[in-house]
Amino acid sequence: MRVGYRRVSSIDQNFDRQELGEIDKLFEEKESGGSANRQALQDMIAYVRAGDEVVVYSIDRLARNLRDLQTIIQELNDKKVSISFLSERLTFTADSNDAFAKLQLQMLGAFSEYERNIIRIRQAEGIKKAKERGVYSGRKKINPEKIRELHASGVTPTVIAQRMGCSRQSVYRSLT
Repeated sequence: MRVGYRRVSSIDQNFDRQELGEIDKLFEEKESGGSANRQALQDMIAYVRAGDEVVVYSIDRLARNLRDLQTIIQELNDKKVSISFLSERLTFTADSNDAFAKLQLQMLGAFSEYERNIIRIRQAEGIKKAKERGVYSGRKKINPEKIRELHASGVTPTVIAQRMGCSRQSVYRSLT
């Protein structure tokens, strides 16, 4: 069975560029790669069985640091599940001993981790400068009580998100 995994970092993004080809089961999520708790990833790992192939568009869609990447691949390979990264043209199986592929994986994983760290630094610098100019007020605060009240009165999460000026994900988080 070919099992696909696609991830984008925010609710505003879409999966269009992550074409996986013909697959039998698809797991998708809109969650930061830096998050350790990605439900669709955990569901996918629990779902796959020996002989399955996991297909991911690129390494950075699976993990943003090298340790996490290696752990996920090892966990899949321990279950006798192979994993293929389409854009890098790399495949890892439980019985493969391709030293060059492992080197490529480690280098690409390290570059992804480096890129993530650079993004964080730039983001922090931008926030600092915006605060100095007085134009940054931080993340918008939402009122979970108001969200629960609207939901109890029959308003849908999509409409609540629009009214409150937040994402649907924030609405769902407040409802749990």
